[in-house]
Amino acid sequence: MKNISYGILAFAFFALAACSEEPLPAPETNIPAGGEESSAGELFVKFDPYVGEIIESSLAATRSGEPASRSGILSVDEVLDLIGGYRLERVFPVDQRTEERTRAAGLHLWYLVRFEGQHSAAEAAERLAQLGEVQKTSLNRTIKRTYGTGKKAVPLTGKALSALSQSRDQVAYPLNDPLLPRQWHIINRGNLFLEGEVAKSVVGADVQCEEAWKLSQGDPSIVVAVLDEGVCLTHPDLQNNLWVNEDEIYRSDKDNDGNGYAGDLHGYNFVQNCGIISWEDIDDTGHGSHVAGVIAAQNDNGIGIASIAGGTAQNPGVKIMSCQIFSGSTVSNALASIKAIKYAADNGAVILQCSWGYTSGLANGYDWTPAYSSEEMWAKECPLEKEALDYFVHNAGSPNGPIDGGLAIFAGGNESAPMAGFPGASELCVAVASTAADFTPSVFSNYGPGTTISAPGGDQDYYFDYLGEDAVYDTKEDAYVDNSLRGMSGCVLSTLPFNVSETGYGYMEGTSMACPHVSGVAALGLSYAVQLRKHFTADEFKALLHECVTPIDNRMSGKKFYYRYTSELGLARPMQMLLSSYKGQMGSGQVNATKLLDAISGKGTGTSLTFPNLYVPFGSSVTAIPANYFVDGEQLTYTVSVADPSVASASIENGKLTVSGAKPGATAASITASNGLTHNFSITVRKNANGNGWL
Repeated sequence: MKNISYGILAFAFFALAACSEEPLPAPETNIPAGGEESSAGELFVKFDPYVGEIIESSLAATRSGEPASRSGILSVDEVLDLIGGYRLERVFPVDQRTEERTRAAGLHLWYLVRFEGQHSAAEAAERLAQLGEVQKTSLNRTIKRTYGTGKKAVPLTGKALSALSQSRDQVAYPLNDPLLPRQWHIINRGNLFLEGEVAKSVVGADVQCEEAWKLSQGDPSIVVAVLDEGVCLTHPDLQNNLWVNEDEIYRSDKDNDGNGYAGDLHGYNFVQNCGIISWEDIDDTGHGSHVAGVIAAQNDNGIGIASIAGGTAQNPGVKIMSCQIFSGSTVSNALASIKAIKYAADNGAVILQCSWGYTSGLANGYDWTPAYSSEEMWAKECPLEKEALDYFVHNAGSPNGPIDGGLAIFAGGNESAPMAGFPGASELCVAVASTAADFTPSVFSNYGPGTTISAPGGDQDYYFDYLGEDAVYDTKEDAYVDNSLRGMSGCVLSTLPFNVSETGYGYMEGTSMACPHVSGVAALGLSYAVQLRKHFTADEFKALLHECVTPIDNRMSGKKFYYRYTSELGLARPMQMLLSSYKGQMGSGQVNATKLLDAISGKGTGTSLTFPNLYVPFGSSVTAIPANYFVDGEQLTYTVSVADPSVASASIENGKLTVSGAKPGATAASITASNGLTHNFSITVRKNANGNGWL
C-alpha cells in the first residue's frame, strides 16, 4: 500500500539518453529513467556567454514579447532542425531593476527551448549538450503533489467553531483569537492529549511564541514568498497581511511596473502565467492558504486563529507574497518553481516558504519512487533549479536592511525516510522535520542527513484515539461515522479557503505544515531585527536559527505507538517506532522563537545599521527614510548636513530625505537625530547611476 503524504512534494529522478551522431530516433516514451515525466517538447539550455549576444539579437529581431524561431547560432539551429520546428525564449523575463545582477549570476543565459518534433526532451538535451556553445541542459520536469486531490484538509465546521469559541479560556492566552487554545503548535499548555498517566502533549512543545510576542509580533517590511497553491486573498484572517506591489494593477494585462510580470499585485500565478491568484478550483486543497495562516494570519482580531508573525491591526505583521506553482489538477513543472524563486528575490521577499520538494533518495522503493540521494546528483540533474536558489540566497534582502541574502526553507519530506528530500537537503536551504505535541518525531517525517531543524507538523496517526471536534458516533453501527476526523486535533489548525471549509479553518499535517512554523519564526526574528535596526548576512541568520532551538534529543528514547492505516484497514493493534533511531537525526532541535529573538538582541550577533552612502544621478535626486536606520526612528526628527553644497544639496521633509546632484563629484554628509545620534555617510554624484541611487 502506498504511503500518503500530506505536504506538497514533487518527484523527479531522470537520466539523459545516450547521444548519437546519427539522426535522432523517434522515442517510445517521454518518461526519464526515474519514472517521472518531463514536459514534452521542452528543455532548458544554458548557453556560453560568448554566444549570448547573438541569441539576444535574434530575440530582439522578433516582435516584443515573442519567442525567437532561430537562435542565430548555426550549430544550435542545425541540431534543433533535426527535432522539428522550435521556439526559443529567455527563462527569466527582463527586469531592468535587477538585470545587472541577473547577468552577473549568469541567469540571462538560460533559455527555454520548445520544439514540435517526435523526439524526447532527454534526447534533444543530450544532443545539444555536445555543442561547444552550450554550458548545461536540463529537462523541464513535471512536478506533482504526492497526495491525491481527494486527500484535502479536514475542515472545521460551524458547529465545532462555535463550540470551541464558547469554551475559550480568555485568561490563559495572550490573544483573543478564539481558536488559539486549539493551536498547540503555537502555544502548548500540555492539556490537550492525555492517555491515562501518559502525556501525549507536553507543555512548551510548540514554537515558543508567547514570550517572543512581548518583543515583536511581526513587521510589514518582511515579506515571505509562499510557493504553493494560491493563497486565498479574500480571507478575513489573511487579507490585511498580503504583500502589495504598489506599482501594479490587479488583473491588468499590462506590466505596469516593468518587472516582467503583468498584474502582479499580490504575487503571480506561475501555473497560468498571469497575475490572477486562484484558490477556488474544485481540486485545490487549500494548502497555500493553510501555510500562509501559520505564518501571518492577523492576530488579536477576535476571529479565527493566531499566527506566528501576523501582527495586529495596530502593529501590522509580516506580508505574504503568493507565488502560485500549483492549481487544481493542472500539472505543474520546473519552469513554474524556478521563475517563482527568482521573482521572489527580485520583488522584495527575504524568505521562501517551500512546502514541496522531491521524494527522499532513501525512501523505500515499494511505497515510493526515490529521487536524489546526494547533493551532487541533484545539482547535476537540476542545474537551473540550483542556480535559481543560489540567486535567491545571495541576492534577496539588502545590505541596508535586516538581512543581506535570503532564507530558502523547505519541507523535509513525508516518507519516513532516513534522509531529507531535495532541494531542502542542499546546503543552500533549511530542511524541516516534523514533530508531534510531545516533541516526538511525527510518524511520517523524514529525518537524518540533510535535515537541519524540526518544528510542529501534526501527527494524526499518533493521536488517532482522540476525536476531532466534529466526530459523530453512530449508535446503530456502534462506530464513528467519519474516521478521518479522528486524531485531527493533533494536527495543525490554520486558515483555509471557504470552498474547502465553510468556516475558513481546518486541519492539515506533514512536514509541509512544520515548514511554515520555521518560516514564521524566521520572519518574526527578522521583524525584531528591523525594530532593533540590526543587520545580518543570510548565513549568519541561518546559523542563529539553527542554534536557538529547544533540544529534543532527550525525548528520543523508548517506543512510540501509533495507528497508521487504522482508518483504512481496520487494524486493531497499534504500530510502533523506535525513537532511538531519531536521536541526533532531527536537525539541531525544535525551532524556538523566544531564544531566537533573545539572541538577536544580544551582543555579538549581527551589526547595527548605519545610514548608507548615496549615489545620485547628475541633475536628478534620490530619496531615503532616515528612520529606518535609527532605533525608534519613527519617533525622532532629523537634520542633515552636506560638506560641499556645490556637489549636492539635501533636505528633509515629512521624514523623507531628498538628495539632489548639482555636479559630478563626491562629498561627505551627516544626518543627526533628535536623540543626538549622528550617522556620517558620503554622497557621490555621477552622470550615470545605472538607474539606481543606492550602493
